[in-house]
Amino acid sequence: MTAEGPGPRPIVAVVGRPNVGKSTLVNRLAGGRQAITEERSGVTRDRTTHQTEWRGRTFTLVDTGGWLPGGRGTDPLTAAVTAQAEQAVAGADAIVLVVDAGGEPTSEDHAAARWLRGAGAPVVLAANKADRLADLRHAEAELAGWHALGLGEPLPVSAIHGTGSGDLLDAAFAAAGMLETPEAAEDAKDAAPGPPAVALLGRPNVGKSSLLNRLAGADRAIVDERPGTTRDAVDTLVTTDDGRTYRFVDTAGLRRPAKVRRSEATEYYASLRTQRALASADVAVLVLDAAEVIGEHEQQLAREVLDAGRALVLCANQWDRMDPERSEDFTRERERRLGFVPFARLVRTSATTGRGMGKLLDAIDEALEGWQQRVPTGRLNRWLADAVAATPPPLHGTRPVRLRYASQPSTSPPKVVVHGNAPVPDTYRRYLERTLRETFSFPGTPVDLRVKVRPRWEDRR
Repeated sequence: MTAEGPGPRPIVAVVGRPNVGKSTLVNRLAGGRQAITEERSGVTRDRTTHQTEWRGRTFTLVDTGGWLPGGRGTDPLTAAVTAQAEQAVAGADAIVLVVDAGGEPTSEDHAAARWLRGAGAPVVLAANKADRLADLRHAEAELAGWHALGLGEPLPVSAIHGTGSGDLLDAAFAAAGMLETPEAAEDAKDAAPGPPAVALLGRPNVGKSSLLNRLAGADRAIVDERPGTTRDAVDTLVTTDDGRTYRFVDTAGLRRPAKVRRSEATEYYASLRTQRALASADVAVLVLDAAEVIGEHEQQLAREVLDAGRALVLCANQWDRMDPERSEDFTRERERRLGFVPFARLVRTSATTGRGMGKLLDAIDEALEGWQQRVPTGRLNRWLADAVAATPPPLHGTRPVRLRYASQPSTSPPKVVVHGNAPVPDTYRRYLERTLRETFSFPGTPVDLRVKVRPRWEDRR
């Protein structure tokens, strides 16, 4: 159950012309596959409502069909869709206008902006599909043309990847007066961060559900369980005897993409839910069947965890079935197939006997700590000076490379930026990452280490 404040729930309406990704964005904001989405326009016709929560407050999210100017004067279906969108806007506390960040404002976008400026509710401009921008780091410049709509700063979001969805909800809440200030939003976030989310990943029938049942049963304190069908992701809150709480997500087994055809709708959406569980997780536990060969499927899952920037723990389940010969084979397979994630701790478990359950939770805690680890700038710069002194960077052509200083702009996962006057080869960047881990560990998490080039630096001495 969700705590509810006094008064009616706020309403946020999502509108825009057809096929800009409104329903996909609603699915992302609502945290579930509630609206039907396809890669063709006109799928959503009626307005649909979804009760969801953000920053501890429940609100109503309204998805609408594509709005077109003069829709009432065209065919009956288009007129009905337009009317539904206009009714949704009339009752909204905040409006999100969704546009396609990959293009330029169309005449329909301009017409929608003129309509919404007179709607009487604050409007937030969401530039969806921002993952298609040439350089997301400079999204402000890429999206400059959208200021012509007169609706303020366009917010880059990607409904597919989840990028910017939290910032979008913050902006909508702030516009409607549901968050008084950005500081209040941060205070709300810090006050109730929620338990860490742990996604259990692996091929079908690898023992993920049995592992989760053992964890929940052994700790005897299941706070809440929301089961779906056998092909849904299942969230289970588990509290240990010492008071630690985790939100485990047991996902349907993710098959190789070649085996998941779009026509196989159940399997297709099960795969999507698995990917969404990973996108919303803090830590991913890749469950391996210790008695089976580690293959390309496990390799692909580990790469998806890396691409998502999540902490990673390897769980060799059903270890009770191992013999010495298989144990040696497993070690070689891990080095060959999963050698690109050496930071991931391996825990040997048995869902049948309960072996390794405590160690698994400890590994999750350790990975979460590494994922959230922040190193002070002074210590980073001492590390950089020592690393460069031990092994100077190679010349860039005939030019000496000077690495000036390092900073860590973000965590979850840790991002470290080394500032220099010229690029370095990948081999040297890997050397820097290796020495960084030797110095600060960053257990269980990928580290995004980049070298940022300012070529005229040597002229500013």
